[in-house]
Amino acid sequence: MSIISVSNLTKTYASGFTALKNINLDIQRGEIFALLGPNGAGKTTLISVICGLAVQTEGTVTVGGFDISKNYREARSLIGLVPQELHTDAWESPFATATFSRGLFGKPKNSAHIEKVLRELSLWDKKNSQIITLSGGMKRRVMIAKALAHEPQILFLDEPTAGVDVELRKAMWDVVRGLRDAGVTIILTTHYIEEAEEMADRVGVINKGEIVLIEDKKKLMQKLGKKQLKLHLQNKLTSIPSSLAAHHLELSQEGDELVYTYDTKGDRTGITSLMNDLTAAGITFNDLNTTQSSLEEIFVSLVHQS
Repeated sequence: MSIISVSNLTKTYASGFTALKNINLDIQRGEIFALLGPNGAGKTTLISVICGLAVQTEGTVTVGGFDISKNYREARSLIGLVPQELHTDAWESPFATATFSRGLFGKPKNSAHIEKVLRELSLWDKKNSQIITLSGGMKRRVMIAKALAHEPQILFLDEPTAGVDVELRKAMWDVVRGLRDAGVTIILTTHYIEEAEEMADRVGVINKGEIVLIEDKKKLMQKLGKKQLKLHLQNKLTSIPSSLAAHHLELSQEGDELVYTYDTKGDRTGITSLMNDLTAAGITFNDLNTTQSSLEEIFVSLVHQS
């Protein structure tokens, strides 16, 4: 069931620049949806419109059944937003910041909920520290605590681990998964392809203001993923024999490795006939291994196509 529905959404600025072009998107309740795209693709603009921070030129957006334009307060109360930039009162504490944010949404005080959020984000021992004294990773988690203070059903994370080191990034992934397990729907934009590969249930790719593709992550990697078979040769080659031309092999610079690329979605991989042709050509190998193309390579190829 869709918790967010975006229909025929277009956003054109006064300058005439069209940031979003006819976007159609449904986010399912309880999923982690990763929105990928290069800088300037329209990721942040799309989030801003869904969250009611920017007004669309055309189209409709509903959040939990509420139209973001006509029922702004009801729709916005379902959303927690963690923007890319760190905006917090440097002299406040995490506890006070989260409590204040809850009050902004008209929710009654609930110290037990604030404690639960801060504990889940490993911030409880810093609950009374001034935010200015915290590390970058902790400040980012304070932003998430602020966004979760009013018990939203949806959490937007705009580049959640930008500028965060690898270890903290993985800790953040655990936090996000925990939130999903608690029933929160999560939409994240990211530059880090491994973030989407690691966490997302579905992936959307946006480029030049248009959605290029929306697909289940596993299906996407299956559908678009190429596999490479690497053959480590017993004897080096200076060139590929013409009898093997049909297989479009690549020879490593050192001449000791042949690479065969095949499509995982094809009915036949062609590996059997390749092996037969290698034997006929008198080429023997010591070892072989296969590698699947990463989501990053898929993403780059999609952006180039559009």
